[in-house]
Order: sequence, then structure tokens, then C-alpha cells
Amino acid sequence: MKILVAVKRVIDYNVQIRVKEDGSGVVTDNVKMSTNPPDDNAVEEAVKIKEAGKATEVVAITVGEEKAQETVRKALAVGADRGIHVKAEGILEPLAVSKILQKVVEKEKPDLVFMGKQAIDDDCNQTGQMLAALLNWPQATFASKIDVKDKSLEVTREVDEGLETISVNVPAIITCDLRLNEPRYASLPNIMKAKKKPLEQLSATDLGIDTKPRIEQIKVEEPPKRKAGIKVGSVSELVQKLKNEAKVI
Repeated sequence: MKILVAVKRVIDYNVQIRVKEDGSGVVTDNVKMSTNPPDDNAVEEAVKIKEAGKATEVVAITVGEEKAQETVRKALAVGADRGIHVKAEGILEPLAVSKILQKVVEKEKPDLVFMGKQAIDDDCNQTGQMLAALLNWPQATFASKIDVKDKSLEVTREVDEGLETISVNVPAIITCDLRLNEPRYASLPNIMKAKKKPLEQLSATDLGIDTKPRIEQIKVEEPPKRKAGIKVGSVSELVQKLKNEAKVI
């Protein structure tokens, strides 16, 4: 069984996001970047399945600018066998990424595709679903537990009502939740070894994919500052303000 894991380079979750003065986007220069957190869970689960003897190869893939290959190197350092970096510049919408992944899947022929449930930068939560539609593969989203069977997976997934357990046939697309596992840290020796692991570089144009955005981004603004709260002297005053000012009752 071969597992393809998609990873994305995003602004680190500990960084305070700042909007550019001209409103054209967010500041990324000299800002700490890292792997999208749910993608770390996807890599960890793929490596665990391989360590359990249920997979023979884990391939990490990323799509983006030259520096994006850092996320693949990190995946290699925690156990992935080889990497693929598809170079593409500018804003990449989920549909473009899905089409690129479709081409790579057709080339690599993996049995499973793992990825994070969504990216913390755009929060689209679309790439896995779109890829499943393009490939006509079954999908299991928001996975918090994965049990590999003979030719199927039993996946426990997070839903609004709680937990849902479904069975999907292989090949399949799985998007991983943060509750799935605890990603391991890459040791220094493994980081050094990762530099020697193969990393194939492709380009979106070579794959015949048009990455031009379909949506025009006009302006980026910070959310309005939260107004200071007020103190009330009694329950009756609170009720009056909720009724007459907030108009919520």
C-alpha cells in the first residue's frame, strides 16, 4: 500500500497575523512559516500505518513556491520515504491544488491520499473533497481515528452531533483532524537524513494545470476592534439593556 500525503506551508499558528498597509494581503516577509498543523497529523498517521506494516511507502507532496519544499523536508524527517514539490507561484485556490494533486495521483497511483482537514490560512476545507470528486474516489473527512482493514478503512470522524464511524473502500481520500494523533518531533539525525532522501521537483505548467485564481481578491482588512463591555448594577438593568439596546430578547 502506498500513501500520498499532501502538506502545505502556512504562517506559523503562533504568529500574530498583520495586514499589509495597502490592504493587498497579509505580511509574510520575515515571518515564521511552518507546516499546516492538521497536515502534521496526516503525515504522522501515514508513518504510523507504515510502521505497523500496513503500508510500504509514504510520499509527501506540497504545492507552492520554492520555499514550500521545507514542509516536504519536515515530512521526510519524521518518516516519509520521498517527496514531491510542485512549483507554482502566486495565490493557489483549492481547485487548482486539487487538479495538480489529481495529476500526481494518476502518476503515482497511491492507495490512499491523506491531508489535513483544512489549512489555517484560508480555512477553505475544500481540497480533499474536490480531489475526491475529480478522481471519483470515496472520501472520509475530519478523521479522528483510522483503522486499516484488508481493502477498506474504518474511519471515525468528527461531526456536529459527535462522532460518526464509516467504512470506505480503498483507494480513498482522508482528511485528518487534530484529534487523530500526536505528531512526533523530528530528531536532528533524522533531519540530516532527510536531506539525502529523494525530492522530485515538478511545475504546475508541466502538468498542464492553469493556477490562475478564479476569485479576485479586492482588499484585505482586519476585523473591527471589539468594543469594551459595560457593567450593570442589577439583573433588571441587564434585562432592559438586552431587550432595548442589544435587542436579543
